[in-house]
Amino acid sequence: MELRGCGTALITPFHQDGSVDEQTLKNFVSWQIESGVDFLVPCGTTGETPTLTHEEWLRVIDLTIEVAAGRVPIVAGATSNSTRDAVAKAQEISARPGVDAILTASPYYNKPTQEGQYQHFKAIAETVDKPVILYNVPGRTAANLEPGTVARLAEIPNIAGVKEASGSLSQIAEICGTAREGFAVLSGDDALALPVIALGGVGLISVASNEIPREMAEMTRAALNNDWNSARQFFRKFFPLMQANFIESSPMPVKAVLAMMGRIEEVYRLPMVPVRRDTRSRLQKIAADAGLIAKAAAAAANSPVFFVYENWASGPHKAVLHRSTCGQCGNGKARPAGHSTNHAQWHGPYPTLAEARQVTHTLPNVLIRSECKCI
Repeated sequence: MELRGCGTALITPFHQDGSVDEQTLKNFVSWQIESGVDFLVPCGTTGETPTLTHEEWLRVIDLTIEVAAGRVPIVAGATSNSTRDAVAKAQEISARPGVDAILTASPYYNKPTQEGQYQHFKAIAETVDKPVILYNVPGRTAANLEPGTVARLAEIPNIAGVKEASGSLSQIAEICGTAREGFAVLSGDDALALPVIALGGVGLISVASNEIPREMAEMTRAALNNDWNSARQFFRKFFPLMQANFIESSPMPVKAVLAMMGRIEEVYRLPMVPVRRDTRSRLQKIAADAGLIAKAAAAAANSPVFFVYENWASGPHKAVLHRSTCGQCGNGKARPAGHSTNHAQWHGPYPTLAEARQVTHTLPNVLIRSECKCI
């Protein structure tokens, strides 16, 4: 299998009760394929995979395979900071006929040495018969996979490439210059896709293509075809959106924009939470400027929104609903402040009163639910 072009690191949509929204996922995968993405990557970082159970992880991959039906390659995520677990996960999905390759990241939290990472990836590759794509994302794993180690790993026959998200162009250039011929270097950063391709990379595993699959695929394709004028035009138009997806931890911003677009419900699993109010306002403007939502929707950022104040300092655990224009809620200018996080927490903002009320009923251990007179 030759992996080339733009692949989407898929989000995982959830229902309000936190369960996987299977129908929305299937619709989303169909839209991605119809929009022209070259391959799909379920169960990566953007898919909130650390919060999925083992059964949910397999189900998300299986649904992606089912909808894709062979139309595009599936590169399934299988990462663990235990080599034994990573091997078992890779073997499990390697046995699935619809999986074309396995994406696996450096062990996180352990901070292994270069030799430790080499032995980790080698153990995975030697026990599966599908191509393995290394994933270097030191900002999340705290362990950089250095070019010399990548070059060593590239000599293992079924280690087929690397998703490089170190943010270091010099490091990526060294990998492109030292890895064996045919080894696929894929950008893990939307904003670096064009320079990575210019250095010899073969494509991109994208977050922004969740929102703009056609445009990101066309930008990547243009660069690979040496049509740099077209590629740069796409880049200039959508660069603010690429950057916006990382204003806060991914996938929080991309899910917020997709909800504005009506593609998903904006539901996360902890520790992911809704973006801050100021971030939401920025995202609305950027999405409107990119033509993803109506300009009027962006103007709605100035309308009152709602917060939930959860307090467990003394007496019964309670949640109080406030309007953003309430004096206790920062006069509508910012997330409320001045309360110790040791005994209280603000949730929100929420765009509608109904949504905020629903949140008060999903908070655990709350005995008293009330509404401020501002409502």
